[in-house]
Amino acid sequence: MYSCSSDNDLEINRINLSLNFTHNWKDSITSTKADFNDIKFDNENGEKLSIGKLRYLVSDVVLINQNGDTIKTNDYKLIDLDDSESLKFTLSEKIQIGTYKSVKFRFGFDEEDNEGEYPKLNTVSFDVPDMLGGGYHFMQFDGKYIDSLGVNSNFNYHMISAIDKRDSTNIVTTNISFEVNLGAITIGNDTTLEVKADLSQWFKSPNLWDLNKLNTILMPNYHAQIKMKANGKNVFSLAM
Repeated sequence: MYSCSSDNDLEINRINLSLNFTHNWKDSITSTKADFNDIKFDNENGEKLSIGKLRYLVSDVVLINQNGDTIKTNDYKLIDLDDSESLKFTLSEKIQIGTYKSVKFRFGFDEEDNEGEYPKLNTVSFDVPDMLGGGYHFMQFDGKYIDSLGVNSNFNYHMISAIDKRDSTNIVTTNISFEVNLGAITIGNDTTLEVKADLSQWFKSPNLWDLNKLNTILMPNYHAQIKMKANGKNVFSLAM
């Protein structure tokens, strides 16, 4: 007589899980590499702008099953709108088939991970200079906008850990990574979840973004970084 152990059953029922990131503007206009440098998007403040570069970090995918057990992967992925192959994040750890209360990921690195060393990120200039706190960018979002004088001007919406150096005796550093909860999911065979990113939300809510005031040199701007974090929590959702 032969029987399968519970461990073997679990292994049989484990499959690949991927997150596929798609990008749009105001939840309607698809944003891809083909749109680069085309001033075609309107933000909530009334400025027209283009996308020239968009890269951001995703890490620490967490699934919580019906029993409240947590499955966590320490993988990270650099999403790059200029590289279509980077938009799909396949977890290195196989996931068990079933229904989960929630699936989450982190935008950026938490404080501990941000202190690590990632040669692949260093080679693509995603690291942050020591004078700005070190670690890594969480996002590089570059483009042009038409300013209040009607001139095409640059913006560099870059996110890093916020650092406040106004008081040299009390330098304050705040990690502005944040968790995105995509909600409940059911996983069958090898599964790909579409994660939608509405890029217009970076400029919208809860902080209405005025590119005429906040456009470049945002990395050392502590309060701008805090506002970016708040706006970012409205960017991502699970496609239904």
